[in-house]
Amino acid sequence: MGIIRSIEDTEFMKRYLFIVRVRRTLQGSSEDIGWLQKNPELPPVEDGTARYMELLHSIRNGEHSLPNSFVYLLIPGLFSNHGPLYFVNTKKFFSKMGLSCHIAKIHSEASVERNAWELKQCIEELYWGSSKRVMLLGHSKGGIDAAAALSIYWSDLETKVAGLALVQSPYGGSPIASDILREGQIADKEARGIMEFIICKIIKGDMRALDDLTYEKRKEFITHHALPYDRIPIISFHTQARMAPGVLATMSHIAHAELPWLPLPSFGSCELDSARTNPTKVPIIIPLSAAMAVCALHLRLRYGEESDGLVTRRDAEVPGSVVVRPERKLDHGWMAYSSKRGGCEADASEMCEALLTQLVEIRNGRHGESAMAQAVFENEFEQF
Repeated sequence: MGIIRSIEDTEFMKRYLFIVRVRRTLQGSSEDIGWLQKNPELPPVEDGTARYMELLHSIRNGEHSLPNSFVYLLIPGLFSNHGPLYFVNTKKFFSKMGLSCHIAKIHSEASVERNAWELKQCIEELYWGSSKRVMLLGHSKGGIDAAAALSIYWSDLETKVAGLALVQSPYGGSPIASDILREGQIADKEARGIMEFIICKIIKGDMRALDDLTYEKRKEFITHHALPYDRIPIISFHTQARMAPGVLATMSHIAHAELPWLPLPSFGSCELDSARTNPTKVPIIIPLSAAMAVCALHLRLRYGEESDGLVTRRDAEVPGSVVVRPERKLDHGWMAYSSKRGGCEADASEMCEALLTQLVEIRNGRHGESAMAQAVFENEFEQF
């Protein structure tokens, strides 16, 4: 009887654990999306969309007011090392205006903390080389890396950084990353194994780069490393992807993947021997907009959330920041790769210029308020 009871208990436990896995899988990220807004201890955001649209309109009419008194650093996002055109058009656009603009040379598939250290070094190098403060604009994970650099190394960067713009960055976390890597759900080990093969073997990256974007890791990081939102101007920019059928054929992106070495038989050919030691890089055409549209549709149907395909709008709003919420439908990759110019709508370079111009305005406003407060204090002190 004891053996039978033990077998029954084991079977019951298996069924129970399976039910738990099913529930965890079905629940997904439903309780995590938008957790930043649910935390009463975090500061509220300010809507800066109207002012942003005014600045963008002026830029479209040829009014460029971005000063040359700063160095502008563009920080690319995840997998940017395999996209040779990432931010290139924006950098060229800024350089033609006589502005000092650079693209951060970081390993985009590295962990957030590693890239935070790399960005700290880059910012200090730019500052000491130009004697100008640095304006940061990070796209996707690049915004997370930049925010992490300020959070961890603020004492070193306080006098060197003038502002931060996070463009489509999953500051609160990404449901896509979380749903893939969540432990305790159905096929969790298999999903992680597939992603480890893709990121570590094919892309030659660090699995922590994706892991750092999960809600669990973002909550842990933000708890231990607060962003100095009250000491530096911050802008959060997020969009919503189009999900119309026509978007499936609108834009493709050519990336480069490095195929792992396969143990092929040798027939004495030098070329084959060379192929064994030198992995092959091949161009891959990725229907980027189509993929973003499918992901955006998935997030809407499963969670009822609007997104750019990878980042929900609520998770992209940094507490204490000025938030820009344009109505124009743009997917997650558009801000990094779009190069259309001369049309009736702004391109990515002009939109980045508008964001940085607004960032400069916010900074000047804060400095003006500080100077005014100091003057009032000194006047009252003299009267006393």
